[in-house]
Amino acid sequence: MYAATPSSRKLTLLLSALLGGVIFTSCASVPQPSNQALPLRQADQAANETASTVGNVSQKAEAAPVPRARPQLIKKAAISLIVNSVDQSINAVSQIINKQQGDLIGLKEQQPTKENARHTASIQIRVPQNLLEPTLNELDKLGTLKGRNITAEDVGDRLVDFQARLTNLQKTEANLQKIMDRAGSVRDVLSVAQELSNVRESIEQINAQLKNLQNQVAYSTITLNLEAAVSSTSPQRGLGEQIQETWNNSTYSFGTFTVGLLKLGIWLIVYTPYWLILAAGVYGFIRWRQTHSPRLTQTSESVNSGE
Repeated sequence: MYAATPSSRKLTLLLSALLGGVIFTSCASVPQPSNQALPLRQADQAANETASTVGNVSQKAEAAPVPRARPQLIKKAAISLIVNSVDQSINAVSQIINKQQGDLIGLKEQQPTKENARHTASIQIRVPQNLLEPTLNELDKLGTLKGRNITAEDVGDRLVDFQARLTNLQKTEANLQKIMDRAGSVRDVLSVAQELSNVRESIEQINAQLKNLQNQVAYSTITLNLEAAVSSTSPQRGLGEQIQETWNNSTYSFGTFTVGLLKLGIWLIVYTPYWLILAAGVYGFIRWRQTHSPRLTQTSESVNSGE
């Protein structure tokens, strides 16, 4: 067996040390992930995810439609029907109005006065706006539809304007009330009180206009025109009706003639002094003629005999 000498042992140790240094240097040159780099990468990734999320949210916000205010509409409707009986239709309309929680605000009925004329009627109805369509559908069933019209007016801007003006006036009223509480002299108090009265009057006017507009929005108006399908003809009146009419005309004529005589008597009584004066004048003239007529006759006879 070969025995290692001291010089060979030293050489072996030297080679081992060199080989270990090379291996250590190679291991040190390979980049290793550090504990500080990991949090930075996680932070960058989180930032990217946050930015992506924000971008998606902004895109969704831009894509989402902007909510619009509900239009405030004043609706009016007009409907014309041809019906078999106008009177029966009017009764049916009253029942429909009660059913739809509406109000009858006008009725104009025209009876036929001439032959071949038709019985007509015009009805004004007010119903809640949400019941406008059901009411029109119920009215359509009363007869044959001749015409139908619905109009709508958006008054949302006017309502907003009235509300804004009302709010500003109410703030002004509160400020004037504070100033009036702090006012010292009577002149200042009277001036502020006058201005406060004007503001309150404006508030009442705008408030009334606002309520009126809101009422028109809440309730719709329907104009219903009814027309009879068949022309009206004057039937032959009975004997009793004719006798009654003759009696009424005769009594009316008698009463008119009696009143006329009474009026004439009153006129004669009032002008009695003038009638007396006239009668006296006529009587005097007649007496004068009677007195002087014989003398004139004798004078004429004397003249004739002398000739």
